[in-house]
Amino acid sequence: MLNLVLPIAFALVAAAFALSFWRLLRGPSAPDRILALDTLYINTIALLVLLGIQLGTALYFEAALLIALMGFVGTVALCKYLLRGDIIE
Repeated sequence: MLNLVLPIAFALVAAAFALSFWRLLRGPSAPDRILALDTLYINTIALLVLLGIQLGTALYFEAALLIALMGFVGTVALCKYLLRGDIIE
């Protein structure tokens, strides 16, 4: 059953990744682009988790945690810059 579901999940997450990247490039405003970048982080995490499940190794889960941490910090920094004009007060 897992051999059937994993390729479908990879395809759907890859399609979501492509659509998010398209929104990042074509976003009409800066908040749209920040949201698309945040969605790209989430899609990357999903791809790494799926790859870790398929290969049966925990290394990809640790990489997904690091990307989640960096994605959160990056999103907060970009939003703070967008609202205030500077990151460090």
